[in-house]
Amino acid sequence: KKPFALAFALAFMSVCSSVPAEAAKFKNCTAVNLVYQGGVSKSVNTVNQGGKTKYEPFVNEKLYKSLKSMDRDKDGIACER
Repeated sequence: KKPFALAFALAFMSVCSSVPAEAAKFKNCTAVNLVYQGGVSKSVNTVNQGGKTKYEPFVNEKLYKSLKSMDRDKDGIACER
């Protein structure tokens, strides 16, 4: 029983750690891009207005709302690169 419980606990921890931290505070876009290379988008349908980007943004509406002030071109993607 113990190996199964340990495997379950490890699997649960890996799933939890892959969930974005909506409450996370980022100082600037450099800090955001260390975690989310392409920035953060508010929806799947959001289109980048700032030109060509190198990475796809991570989509999470709650996280985008916390980073909205870092969306310089107001296109719905914060810290895109």
